[in-house]
Amino acid sequence: MTDALRLVDITEDHLDAVVRVRARSFGPLAPGDHERWTKDAVEFLRDGRYLGVADGDEVVAAARIWDFQQWWGGRRVPMAGVAGVVVSPEYRGRGVGSLLMRGVLQRSLDKGFPLTALYPATTVIYRHLGYEYGGGRYRFDFQAADLRSLGGKEVTVRRAGPADAARVLELVAEAHQSGHASGLLVWPESKVAEWLEDESNFAYLADDGFVVYNWDHRNLSVDELIAHSEATARALWSTVGSGSSIASTVQAYVSPHDPIHYLAEHEADKQAQVQRWMLRLLDAPAAIAARGYAPGVEVDVDLDLQDPEVPANNGRWHLSISNSQGTLTPTETSGEATRLTPRALAALYAGTPLKTLRTTGQATGGNPTQDNLLQTAFTGPTPYMLDYF
Repeated sequence: MTDALRLVDITEDHLDAVVRVRARSFGPLAPGDHERWTKDAVEFLRDGRYLGVADGDEVVAAARIWDFQQWWGGRRVPMAGVAGVVVSPEYRGRGVGSLLMRGVLQRSLDKGFPLTALYPATTVIYRHLGYEYGGGRYRFDFQAADLRSLGGKEVTVRRAGPADAARVLELVAEAHQSGHASGLLVWPESKVAEWLEDESNFAYLADDGFVVYNWDHRNLSVDELIAHSEATARALWSTVGSGSSIASTVQAYVSPHDPIHYLAEHEADKQAQVQRWMLRLLDAPAAIAARGYAPGVEVDVDLDLQDPEVPANNGRWHLSISNSQGTLTPTETSGEATRLTPRALAALYAGTPLKTLRTTGQATGGNPTQDNLLQTAFTGPTPYMLDYF
């Protein structure tokens, strides 16, 4: 790197340069997308959530930060979603990406986010900065005719629109709280209303569930389906499957433990698609306090955290979990402590077994009793996302 390279806040004057860098990283924007991309970009930069690296006056790298919430253990946790990370080809391999991402981490901390997550184009740079796999985005393919036969005709289903956004969010919250869900994003009501208003989406609402789906070439694709009863699940999936005279396949973004895997007579196509996303804790005490935990678990364990990128996380901490609430407080005790790298802390937060983390050298120290307590506290349903950002 040269001394001329520096972090900058992206401004509207920089956007043409960012588009050029983006084209060299992801390919050019599709015709008609430039206006929408610019509108979105302005929202980020006006809130200080669009950073870049400049060489002199020229922007050569950029990244944006989504203001998200994410479900963890059935509770909402603020999360900085890092997206659109681009570096001009002639600047790659020169530390520009690391400079940019360190700026993103600090800005996310400054904005008060205890967590950050991203979909990696490459894991190397992000692991160096403390990210580790947190979960996946899963797409399963089902036979449309199989779904059509699921029944549920006794359930009243009507078309949904933007006026139903609040009810959709209520149904989502009820499902994720009761299911102690992890990984899913929380969208603001305005964005949900836009989603329901989009004429390319088909949205249907029942008393205790909803579905949103669309066409993907000659197949149908389910964005999200929430049902709080068997009858409603059958009715909504059958509504999607009613397109089987045209579509032979229904592509569904659902978790590996979604009820449809147990309702459908035939299993999903064996070629399931998985996009893995990575997680990092920025403010360890705040992230621990915001998360939900397995009911009935009592934990008192000392941790030794080693975080070269976020010094405030460094040191010896006492982790206490009781009544599904967690606290992480500094301690000067000298007993056995489980030592965790930032990658190990992120993976543990997402429910990765301590055995896995020890085998990779990311967790050391402590003892089997502590491992069992930690594992029980953080274990839950497989973390997953429905959205790519």
